[in-house]
Amino acid sequence: MNMLYNQVGLVSIIMPAYNCQDFIEESIDSVINQSYIDWELIIIDDCSEDDTVSIIQKKINVDNRIKLYRLETNSGAAIARNTAISYAKGEFIAFLDSDDIWFPNKLEKQLTFMRENGYSFTCSSYNKIDSSGNSLRQVIKTREISNYDQILKYSPGNSTVIYNSSRLGKFYIPDIRKRNDYVMWLSIIKTAKYLYGYNEVLSSHRVRENSLSFNKRNLVKYHWYVYKKIEKISTIYSIYLITHMFTKTVFRKGLMLLKKNRKENKT
Repeated sequence: MNMLYNQVGLVSIIMPAYNCQDFIEESIDSVINQSYIDWELIIIDDCSEDDTVSIIQKKINVDNRIKLYRLETNSGAAIARNTAISYAKGEFIAFLDSDDIWFPNKLEKQLTFMRENGYSFTCSSYNKIDSSGNSLRQVIKTREISNYDQILKYSPGNSTVIYNSSRLGKFYIPDIRKRNDYVMWLSIIKTAKYLYGYNEVLSSHRVRENSLSFNKRNLVKYHWYVYKKIEKISTIYSIYLITHMFTKTVFRKGLMLLKKNRKENKT
């Protein structure tokens, strides 16, 4: 038995799911294969129309730590996440999107990091893969420590976050279609004060062209809504944050193209 089993506590893993038959089995398997074993995986199906539910049911048949709840109407990721959190029984709450993948020692390493340092709100570095699971040769390194203003500019990867719900309480998010995870981190940081980063790649984020987060331009109105309506940030600072978001995106894309060109030149 893993030494951390009795030293930390139950981890509730939150996973919204909608029409993700091509990816969810691999995501669930990455939880089942964790070296840390004291977890529950709470999956909320948002009225999938493909084979998502049947895939989940097969996994439940072999591992009763997996729990499935189905929404009666298609409601979006925010409602799905809130519903999962309402069912969560764990001392810790972690997040995993239904197309992302955890490394086998993700929970063990990050929970050890939290326990040894007394941290209540953490994230980790992660890499990016394409729809087929191929590496995009891009690593997003976490900041060592972030406060509210820094999270506004550098949001952690959704599938890297863990927080101690027994210390901080449970957090719920408003019903917005995009950037609802971002709003959750901003809510948690107001209580936790700091987000601590574990600087090791512990998960893979899958980049899909048809995903809600793929088109950065379409995210502008959602960011603006978050800044002005939810966070009550001034117009000037909101414009600065959106400009910062685009600058950061352009820089990352330029760096990726540079690496790609270098690789092609070598071959």
